[in-house]
Amino acid sequence: MALYWFTGTAGTSGRLYKESAPDWAPPAERDPTPTGIAVFPGDSTVRRYAEQVHNVVHWSELPRGGHYAALQAPDLFVADVREFFSGLA
Repeated sequence: MALYWFTGTAGTSGRLYKESAPDWAPPAERDPTPTGIAVFPGDSTVRRYAEQVHNVVHWSELPRGGHYAALQAPDLFVADVREFFSGLA
């Protein structure tokens, strides 16, 4: 982030995200697919917005990990994935 701040390019660095997802509005209908969400420290996820768009059947807020959770906390990640899928059977 500092690199973007020091060079004054923070705004233009977001252009890729804007262009790759031109419609930021939620879809007209909620997706019925069962969805599991794991929130690791540093994630910015708001449950009420996720539930407006997805059929959230599993939500976890985990104590450690981060952006690369499968590498940083593989035990927590695997346990959470297993818990999600066990609830679908």
